[in-house]
Amino acid sequence: MDVAKQKQLVQDYMEAYNRYDVAGMLGPLHEEVVFRNISNGEVNLTLTGKEAFRQQAQQALQYFSQREQRVTGWQTSTDKVEVLLNYTAVATIDFPNGPKAGDTLQLQGKSVFEFSDEKISAITDIS
Repeated sequence: MDVAKQKQLVQDYMEAYNRYDVAGMLGPLHEEVVFRNISNGEVNLTLTGKEAFRQQAQQALQYFSQREQRVTGWQTSTDKVEVLLNYTAVATIDFPNGPKAGDTLQLQGKSVFEFSDEKISAITDIS
């Protein structure tokens, strides 16, 4: 798959994320997608499969009244796309040991996308 196609899949996914469009987020994903979230060097969430991803994405909608991933840079290779991000969100709930309802989160991080069968097969969010 060429880099332009990879970047388009990533853009489609991220635009759907920013619109709170779970069905749109699922469109570019492989059936056996693996999602990992890494925060402060520790993996705190791993999901396998589109259905597990859908359930988590649907649940996460209630956590934030606003959220946006804004791309600040792209790094591409033959099998991966790394996207540097600024992430902003407003919490709607109190998180354990974290932000409280109404707090604005501002993070910088990156997401690493991998591909198989013309779809996104893995996403690793790192902050």
